[in-house]
Amino acid sequence: MNSINAKAKADKNTGFGTNANNYGGRFVNKNGTANVEKQGMHVLQRISWYHTMIDMPGWQFILIILSFYVAINFIFASIYYGIGIEHLNGISTADSEWVKFGQAYFFSAQTFTTVGYGHISPSGFFASALSAAEALIGLLSFAIATGLFFGRFSKPTAFLKFSHNAVIAPYGEITGLMIRTTPFKNTNFTDAEAKITLGMSVEENGKRTNKFYALELELDKINALTLSWTLVHPITEDSPLYNFTAADFKTTNGEILVFIKTFDDMFSNTVAARTSYTFDEVVYGAKFEPMYTRSADNSRTILNLDKLNVYNNVDL
Repeated sequence: MNSINAKAKADKNTGFGTNANNYGGRFVNKNGTANVEKQGMHVLQRISWYHTMIDMPGWQFILIILSFYVAINFIFASIYYGIGIEHLNGISTADSEWVKFGQAYFFSAQTFTTVGYGHISPSGFFASALSAAEALIGLLSFAIATGLFFGRFSKPTAFLKFSHNAVIAPYGEITGLMIRTTPFKNTNFTDAEAKITLGMSVEENGKRTNKFYALELELDKINALTLSWTLVHPITEDSPLYNFTAADFKTTNGEILVFIKTFDDMFSNTVAARTSYTFDEVVYGAKFEPMYTRSADNSRTILNLDKLNVYNNVDL
């Protein structure tokens, strides 16, 4: 589909480029991160290690901490071994070289953590200076690790999940674009606000260009986000999706960008979440199943998180 509804007003304040030939892939990844790879500077200048350590999966974070701990003690144990095991009181010179190195390693671990059991102690200037330097490095390393652990636990995070697909569903006498989101942890969200932007690659004056449109929502603000929230864009005569068919969604290069911000009273801060849907992730002629129902004794409302992505096909 090369033409678009002339009544739709394009938005130039999205922050995305308009030259379609310079863009590769989608604008925003499903997890909400920008689909951008930065080059032209050294990797140490274009990567924030703090942000990387805060945002990486928990298992990777723990693995890096353990790997650093093992590696730094191996390095110091090698230096102790190179200086001479005879400068570490408590290590028997009659033991094998592997046993000597192992004891030097565990002495390094005790020094690095400032435990100091006292079974082995340094003697001589070089061994004592090295153990003092290692103790200082250990204190600084644990301070950094503690800060990273606290940062990971205290980072304001929007615990929101979005449906895998957007749907084109019946909406009164017309149709509507619908996207569903829900909180999935024991959080309390208030003052939630949503924005949806449509990005399309269209032909204009003989060349491909990116056009962006702010999609009006049935409700763009709600007081409390405790259950599921279905974002609805009514496809009226002013909508850029007006007269779109199922075939148009398959043949047009487009992406729907979703932004939600809300206040989390636990963090006492505003948190944000975003995602996107390419046109091949839009199901034409479908309707979401309700996610919540009353409990058996009518005393509570049950929110079924496993139904977030469940929809039924319908005729339009």
